[in-house]
Amino acid sequence: MLLFSALVAGSFSLGALAANEIAPTALNAVRFLIAGSVIGAVAWASGGLTRRALRAPWRYALMGGLFAVYFVLMFEGLKSAPPVSSAAVFTLTPAMSALFGWLLLRQVLTPRMALALAVGAAGALWVIFRAELDALLAFRIGAGERIFFIGCVAHALYTPLVRLLNRGESALVFSFGMMVAGFLVLLAWGWNDLRATDWAALPPIVWITIAYTSLAASAMTFVLLQFATLRLPASKVMAYTYLTPSWVILWEIALGHGAPRPLVLVGVGLTVLALRLLLKDERGG
Repeated sequence: MLLFSALVAGSFSLGALAANEIAPTALNAVRFLIAGSVIGAVAWASGGLTRRALRAPWRYALMGGLFAVYFVLMFEGLKSAPPVSSAAVFTLTPAMSALFGWLLLRQVLTPRMALALAVGAAGALWVIFRAELDALLAFRIGAGERIFFIGCVAHALYTPLVRLLNRGESALVFSFGMMVAGFLVLLAWGWNDLRATDWAALPPIVWITIAYTSLAASAMTFVLLQFATLRLPASKVMAYTYLTPSWVILWEIALGHGAPRPLVLVGVGLTVLALRLLLKDERGG
């Protein structure tokens, strides 16, 4: 999940640069196609794609649909919301995931886990607003943030559903089924956008974003997320997203968009503290 949060963060920074250059449905349809092909090839080579894995295909349709909604609304939101602000919205997913985990799996949110979620949220907000109280007090929820919030609800629901719907399939096979279903959803949803896109005229940043999101932020992160959700409670899995704002700042620095003040490192420390709390085993966790 540490690697997951770092890879996801790149989607925010690169996605913001490409969001206004191509329709979100078109970008994500190609992304799912590439990522699904890679995951499918690996799953086939490992002998995991069996007839048994095709049981109850509606599960893959549900999971793929949720992630298609999340990614499309993410890029739609990034048309107007800056990367760090979007990362702020993303940090709401752990609490929502904990709620869905209780509703669907009766996973108990222990006092220590609740404390960790609160500390992580405080640290994330500190990082997002770069330790500037005025920036925090002046924060207004824009259209982009509201759009992305709906996507985050879908992402939070996805996490406990993985454990609920998995019937013994490996993380690789389950991810492939979800990717195929997600691609079909996006193909139907964005068919007009796909036809209208002038692919030859797209700027390089779009292709860079497609390549990164397909291989690093899709193929790799989907498998990582599936692996983690089969072994950790939903709230713990999504709690690692509190590191995403910190990773986004590093991405922004790498892309030449400026560095935060040293005081911001206080927030990074709080997110690390939250993770240390979550990494400790607890009876009933």
